[in-house]
Amino acid sequence: MFGPWGNDDRADATRIIHRALDAGINFIDTADVYSGGASEEIVGEALEGRRDDVFLATKFFMPMDEKDPNQRGGSRRWIMREVENSLRRLNTDYIDLYQVHRPSPDTDVEETLGALTDLVRQGKVRYIGSSSYSGSQIVEAQWASRERNLERFVTEQPPYSILVRGIEEDVLPTVQRHGMGTLTYSPLAGGWLSGRWRKDSASRPTSSARPSARFDMTQPANQRKLDIVEELAQVAEWAGVTLIELAIAFVIHHPGVTSAIVGPRTMEQLESYLPAADTRLAPEVLDRIDQLVAPGVTVNPEDNSYGAHELTAQARRRHQP
Repeated sequence: MFGPWGNDDRADATRIIHRALDAGINFIDTADVYSGGASEEIVGEALEGRRDDVFLATKFFMPMDEKDPNQRGGSRRWIMREVENSLRRLNTDYIDLYQVHRPSPDTDVEETLGALTDLVRQGKVRYIGSSSYSGSQIVEAQWASRERNLERFVTEQPPYSILVRGIEEDVLPTVQRHGMGTLTYSPLAGGWLSGRWRKDSASRPTSSARPSARFDMTQPANQRKLDIVEELAQVAEWAGVTLIELAIAFVIHHPGVTSAIVGPRTMEQLESYLPAADTRLAPEVLDRIDQLVAPGVTVNPEDNSYGAHELTAQARRRHQP
C-alpha cells in the first residue's frame, strides 16, 4: 500500500513502518512490482538504521515493464537481474526471504530453483519461498529440490480470510506436510472485512492495484459477500471485538498459519489491526463463522490467486484448435 498504488506520502509511510516495528512486528513483505518499485524504495528508506530489526521479504515475477517480455517471469536471466534491482531499492546487501510471486507456466521450476539456490550460496538471499502456488505445484517444487539438491521453498504466501478459505482444502495441509511456513495475505479480503463495504455503503477499492471487478456489486458472488459481512459484523459484536479484529484473529490463530500480512495505508488502519494479535475467538464464534462460510470455500472463486492459468480457455482441452 506504499507508493502511488496507495499512500504516496513517503514520510507518512515511514512513520507507519516505524510504529509497526515499535509494536513488535518484525516481518515486512513487499514486492518489486508494488507501485513499480516505489514500495521497495520506501521500505528501504524506512529501515535505515533498523535493518537488523526485521525479517525482510520481497518477491519477483510480475511484469516490471508491460511492453518488455524480458522484464518478468521466473527465468534465471530475469532473477539474476531483478534481485540486484531489489537489493538496490531496498538499500540492503541481502534479502531474508526471496519469493516467486506466481508459478511460471513457461519456465521449468528447476531453472527457477537453480537460480535462487545460487543467490543463497552467494549470500544475497537467506531463504526462498513461493506465492500463490497450488498444492500440486508446491509438491513439484519440493520434489525438484530434493532430486536436484537445490534450495527448497520454505514458505508459501497464499490469500486467506474468512471469505477466501480455499487454501484449507489443499494448499494449507500440503504446506504443513512439507514443513513450510504459511505467510497468508489479505486477511481482510481486500477490504471487504474492514467494514468499508456494507450494504448501505458500498464503495470502490482504495488501491489502484485491486481490480474494480472484484468490487462489482452487481455480481451475485459479491452480493453474497455483502450478506455474509453483515452477519459477520453481528458475530463480531456478539464476541465483543471489531470486525477487523475478528477477521485477522481468525487467520493468525489457525494452527497452519505462520503469519498474516496486513497492508495498512494509514496509521489509523494499522492501529485498528494491532489488537488482533491478542484476540482469541471462542469455539462457538468459530463455529458460527463456519456456518456462514464453510471450511475450504471461497465465496467468490475469482478471489483465489492460484489455478487461474489451468482454467483459462486456452488451457482447457475443448477450446484448443
